[in-house]
Amino acid sequence: MNEIIVRVAVKCGSFLWKKGDEMAEAIAAAAKALLKKLAVDTALDKEKRNKILLIVGSTAVGLLFLLFAPIAVLLSMGQIESPDISVNFDENDFMSGMSPERQETMNSMTADGQAIANTMYAIGLREQIIKAQLIYFSYFESGQIVDFSGYAEMFSNQNDEVLISDINNFYGLEISYEDFMRSYVMVMNATINEYMFADSGTKNCADMAAWARNAYVSGWGFQENCYGEMDGNLRYRCADNVGLIMGYLRYMPSEKSFDTDIDTLIYNEVGGLDTIPDIAGIGLFDGSQFGIYVGNGEVIFASAESGNVVKSPVSEGNWISWCTFEGIDYPHEVVDKINEIQNPTEENTEEENEE
Repeated sequence: MNEIIVRVAVKCGSFLWKKGDEMAEAIAAAAKALLKKLAVDTALDKEKRNKILLIVGSTAVGLLFLLFAPIAVLLSMGQIESPDISVNFDENDFMSGMSPERQETMNSMTADGQAIANTMYAIGLREQIIKAQLIYFSYFESGQIVDFSGYAEMFSNQNDEVLISDINNFYGLEISYEDFMRSYVMVMNATINEYMFADSGTKNCADMAAWARNAYVSGWGFQENCYGEMDGNLRYRCADNVGLIMGYLRYMPSEKSFDTDIDTLIYNEVGGLDTIPDIAGIGLFDGSQFGIYVGNGEVIFASAESGNVVKSPVSEGNWISWCTFEGIDYPHEVVDKINEIQNPTEENTEEENEE
């Protein structure tokens, strides 16, 4: 089989490796938005390439994940082999191997990425940080934006197609919505979004809703006995119906791994949908499967019928009751409602009888 050289580059560095002809179209289609700025310097041998790939999961260099987003895309597609976890990555050694110009570019990009994160945290849009960073790293020159306030505010628009259109119009760009979203979903699927958690030190209903939204946006598939891990054969993250909830209980953000000791989902069915508080992160139940209420009258659940994690209006499903899950903290509005239902006062009972 004839070999081709696939060149993947980001502004901070460049990479070469050989792949078969039949992979070229798939790679080009999935990574088109991220391959616009080519600046090839050196060819990396396998050992060095694995060190670069290890950056994707490195807690020591978190922001570098976005700098090497094209590699994450190809890794999630199965187009390149997974890194050897026995390889030790030294950030200082990696940086010292760059030319002074590359080091300056890397430092500038890291500073830009942190500035985007800080700005979006300040305005309550932490879940959109990866998207904002990825668009910036892919389509803007380093240092092009000095004050990220206006850029960050654009991400308050939850309609991604309108968002891309607004960015194109304001900054004079020509970002393809379809190309970017294809790459974005693959990048998101290759990792667990660390920015989605409001309180990574506890298990709470707000973060469980964020977990569900992230699974939906990241295109998780349905697979029995999965909890959000990357499926080795399918090359994307999967969960079954219970596993979507169990995955949040199992996931340890500080370790970026799943705790396999938690093996049972315990739930408390509280009442009918007419009594449910409007709090994102509450569980829904239809007698056989669970969903996670995410606000705005919508529920997210892993569907065997659809083969993936789906979002739909609560009114369009067969949900009959709401529930809480053991191990999840709920706000006082939920606790008060549970007490009200389980311990009705004489006044409330009289009112219900009158109705």
